[in-house]
Amino acid sequence: MFDTKEDRKKMESAVERFKDEMKKVRTGRAHPDMLSGVKVEVYGQFMPLNQVANITAADATLLVITPFDPSNIQAIATAIRADQALGLNPADDGRVIRVPIPALTEERRKEIVKIASSKVEEAKIALRNVREDARKSIKNVPDTSEDIKKRAEKEIDDLTKEFSDKIDAEFKIKSDEIMKI
Repeated sequence: MFDTKEDRKKMESAVERFKDEMKKVRTGRAHPDMLSGVKVEVYGQFMPLNQVANITAADATLLVITPFDPSNIQAIATAIRADQALGLNPADDGRVIRVPIPALTEERRKEIVKIASSKVEEAKIALRNVREDARKSIKNVPDTSEDIKKRAEKEIDDLTKEFSDKIDAEFKIKSDEIMKI
């Protein structure tokens, strides 16, 4: 009677957003997605770094950023330095920017896991919001028996648990990756 396809899609998108956020979290190895949250002020507006430069991982400890317009080098370096969550110190030679990725200390690894766990909570809140909206819509359907409503609510709860478990599994993988030396 009740269709949960729309709720499933919303929960899947919440999990996908979470996975994208986890890609941005540092693990001690250079990865271009680490800088995906950096916004650079160029041409009088803020733009994502990947729209003003090409980002590549030269090796496990170095990112190389090649600006499309060399006049933006200073703005890019400043934007990377300004993002304290990254803790990176870029160096430029006039053509490219090299961003060495320092080794993570045990303390910094624990701090990064804590940051990642806050993103877990945000994702789970998004799932619970979808569940609440679904429950409200179930309760507002007229001329439906209580048994059918209870069955639909159980289905939504099972769906929420399924996606919550997916988020927990992703977080476990990421936290193991962060803590691995």
